[in-house]
Amino acid sequence: MTAEPAAPRPVRVAGVLVGLQGLAGVAIAAGLLVAAVRGSTGPVRWGPLAACLASFGGILLVVGANLVRGRRGARTPAIVAQLLLLGVCWDAAVPSSQPAYGVPAAAFCVAVLVLLCCPPALRWATRAHRPAR
Repeated sequence: MTAEPAAPRPVRVAGVLVGLQGLAGVAIAAGLLVAAVRGSTGPVRWGPLAACLASFGGILLVVGANLVRGRRGARTPAIVAQLLLLGVCWDAAVPSSQPAYGVPAAAFCVAVLVLLCCPPALRWATRAHRPAR
């Protein structure tokens, strides 16, 4: 049995960044839950949004940890998450007229995508699919 090669540095850095995204999602969800419990939410109910953010944030934490550990199966969910988050960033920057939030967040997502799709990351990701010589 051969040992699986360690993930290249760009993949591990992407894992840390994805983990930070997950941590941010969980922290925002906690803040929304605190606001909901205090009753300072006004006409909007933040509970369902907090549950979605906590779930998505938790998933990103797991995906980020698995990228740092070098698990190839975590790369695809990380890429899908970045593409979904780019849509959220666009919505924040353009229709919601909040480019100060949307543009930096989009740059963060693009940076993660670049790290996950750079040549060393692609070689690492496709290594399992190459036939043995």
